[in-house]
Amino acid sequence: MEKVAEYLKIERAQEWRGELRKSMKAKERTSRERVDMLERDPDIRNKNIDEVNLGLTEDMALLEAQRCLDCPNPTCISGCPVEINIPKFIKKIDAHDFLGAAVVLKETNALPAVCGRVCPQEKQCENSCFYTISLKMPAVAIGHLERFAADYERESGKVAIPKVAESNGIKVAVIGSGPAGLSAAGDLRKLGYDVTVFEALHEIGGVLKYGIPEFRLPNEIVDVEIDVMKKMGIKFVTNFIVGKTASVEDLEAQGFEAFFIGSGAGLPRFMNIPGENFNGIFSSNEYLTRVNLMNAANPDYDTPVLSGKNVAVIGGGNTAMDSVRTAKRLGAERSVIIYRRSEEEMPARVEEVKHAKEEGIEFMNLHNPVEYFADENGRVNRVRIQKMELGEPDASGRRRPYPIPDSEFEIDVDTVVVSVGVSPNPIIPSSMPDLKMTDWGTIVVDKDTMQSSIPGLFAGGDIVRGGATVILAMGDGRKAAAGMHKYLQEIVKK
Repeated sequence: MEKVAEYLKIERAQEWRGELRKSMKAKERTSRERVDMLERDPDIRNKNIDEVNLGLTEDMALLEAQRCLDCPNPTCISGCPVEINIPKFIKKIDAHDFLGAAVVLKETNALPAVCGRVCPQEKQCENSCFYTISLKMPAVAIGHLERFAADYERESGKVAIPKVAESNGIKVAVIGSGPAGLSAAGDLRKLGYDVTVFEALHEIGGVLKYGIPEFRLPNEIVDVEIDVMKKMGIKFVTNFIVGKTASVEDLEAQGFEAFFIGSGAGLPRFMNIPGENFNGIFSSNEYLTRVNLMNAANPDYDTPVLSGKNVAVIGGGNTAMDSVRTAKRLGAERSVIIYRRSEEEMPARVEEVKHAKEEGIEFMNLHNPVEYFADENGRVNRVRIQKMELGEPDASGRRRPYPIPDSEFEIDVDTVVVSVGVSPNPIIPSSMPDLKMTDWGTIVVDKDTMQSSIPGLFAGGDIVRGGATVILAMGDGRKAAAGMHKYLQEIVKK
């Protein structure tokens, strides 16, 4: 524990919270193991949509909260895209003030129960934890504690509504109700703006509803977070496609003075290999949207997903894991991931890969599909696969895969889900010819304010990044809200 003692000495740790922050106390805290979240049995959960993770008990949360060293320079905050005051909310838990912890979370995070479930904390706040960067030990389980506080508040029936400033009478529009849009809407409403969120689909939540299965993020959790925003005074309009139902110019005529575009990346990508148009081959967007949002897992539904017994999912990200685990729950006897790189290069969260393996998912790493075949009815029935090997790292930092000559073979499949990425939604950009775009179809914005080439029009999330995590999109929404506030206040002063 020499590193701990030295750190405490350097940082004048005797001043931390009085005598409790002395070196012996820190040694006691760092000697405790990180808690593991409770989970459902894999052989039971892979047959239903019940949430896999069960959260922490109060005792577990208290033990984990006590591991936090309350650092004088909390690098975990800078590792969080929405800048949650992490030590503050954890200390609330440590003091048994669980409701107070939830209030702290909602100061900067519009969706704490969501983020506690789906954010890759291991790559962000926890990766910046003192335990990780200096002690080379498991970080404080920040994500688990965030989920605990948010769930405790919801289950207590005492859900706090964030404070909202007095109305300033200025109307702003948020286009898209995904994580970027909800984050922007929440911050703008706190500042006193009259906020309306326009959503193209019939459900509010964007990718949180259509893209993430209930076994990972129950719709009930999203609905509670959205209900809080409604109680803050945010208005939601569904089945409204900006760029089709009405243009931005039409909304300006209705009195909206600034806009945030958070319309996401809903355009699927395919690999353009032979046979990719056969029946039974889906994009992950279509597959998950139909199952998650349109009840297509029900065979009595008007347009069910005819999920087969041999399902192959192409890709190695979180969406691929969601798709293959969904297929298992729909009755697939063989659900397999086909990914052209090794497991080490997979962009999916380690937890998602672990859960998939526990649930009986087969992994064919260093393999890539090259052609599909179909039966006499045009439904896919086989896929030809080529083995791959890794070369030098490419632009993403991962080692580039190369095909191994004469290594092709075929396997039987009756459903294929292609999960190799998405492209930004083109509807709004195509309706605004003056909007500056990149060659990849994303909106060009000022990185500090998130303002586009059109004054008063801001953007964030996947429509800017081309594909990102929930929390990065939320960070964009917060930054854009601050930029919009500055822009609108300058107009008012004039």
